[in-house]
Amino acid sequence: MQLGKVYLVGAGPGDPDLLTIKAYNLISAAGCIVYDHLVNPAILDYARSDAEIIYAGKQSGKCAMRQEAINALLVTKTTEHEIVVRLKGGDPFVFGRGGEEAETLVDCGIEWEVVPGISSGVAAAAYAGIPVTQRGLSTSVTFVTGHEDPTKSTSTINWQHLAKGTDTLVFFMGVGHLADIADSLMQHGRAANTPLAVIQWGTYQHQVTHVTDLVSVRELLACEEIRPPAIIVIGEVVRMRETLRWFDKATAIAEETRQASDLSPA
Repeated sequence: MQLGKVYLVGAGPGDPDLLTIKAYNLISAAGCIVYDHLVNPAILDYARSDAEIIYAGKQSGKCAMRQEAINALLVTKTTEHEIVVRLKGGDPFVFGRGGEEAETLVDCGIEWEVVPGISSGVAAAAYAGIPVTQRGLSTSVTFVTGHEDPTKSTSTINWQHLAKGTDTLVFFMGVGHLADIADSLMQHGRAANTPLAVIQWGTYQHQVTHVTDLVSVRELLACEEIRPPAIIVIGEVVRMRETLRWFDKATAIAEETRQASDLSPA
């Protein structure tokens, strides 16, 4: 039997315009698409009308399909379709468990390929006006999971290194542990006044950015309802948002224009 090929495709951070050309071409050609929760549904509009579309999303406290089942599904679908797209938010190999799926495909002798996507860890910060590196401010950036494997008995995060050894920190899936993250960094030597940004729904039109510092995180959480999806950026580069918040300004101008148009006489 001739088996199909699986493409582990990054859908980018949310804005469909940030999809790569290769990702678009594969989505348009796929017989089957297995997609995650953080994939913008608008991207699925590019799929063939006869494509098999399967939701395999994971949310906090909710799981449409366990990872083992997803792995097995990808293998099964290669017996039914020539092109199978495993569509993931951001980049498949940046906290997307794409490596685990690739290992399964290798073990089963199935042809596969990874198509990188724009990581939300870079894109959400950029849309908030925060460059994760900046000459004179940050020559290093570290991506960190804010939600470790719950089966682990102890954390494997090197908090001492993170606190003192890297300029910019970008936490994925960390909103539920934001206060603990701030406390751990301060306990290991990061300055209490280090600026911090929480970017919700990065690159979407309804993106919201909250800025505070490590010592004031609990005050922010008490005042604002912050829910996933969100990216946390910590470091001096966050201060650049004051002058570089281009997306907020563009969105505000567009909204003012829309309102003016609505009020104009027909």
